[in-house]
Amino acid sequence: MNHFVLKDMTPKVPAPGVETRVIHGEKMTVVFFRLEPGAGPPVHAHPHEQIGTVLKGSIELTVADEKRVVREGEAYHIPSNVLHGGKGCDSPSEIIEFFSPAREDLR
Repeated sequence: MNHFVLKDMTPKVPAPGVETRVIHGEKMTVVFFRLEPGAGPPVHAHPHEQIGTVLKGSIELTVADEKRVVREGEAYHIPSNVLHGGKGCDSPSEIIEFFSPAREDLR
């Protein structure tokens, strides 16, 4: 068994106001995000299917042509190769996202 203590993992900062902690399995990747208000990754697409949930705060998420605020306790699905992006709303937000297959670009 692999065991991870998130608070002991050194975060990566892929964009201003965005921290990530990444765990890789053989066939999937899990990313723990912390977003400051207004911060988030730019609009992008990738071949990985993605499912996420907001653990704390809220995010404004855009998937294809749909934009919505996703709040604490809510989840979302982003199909492969669909343009998407998001940003934190009024307070720091914590999100967990699952990707399949594994995100080799995040290793």
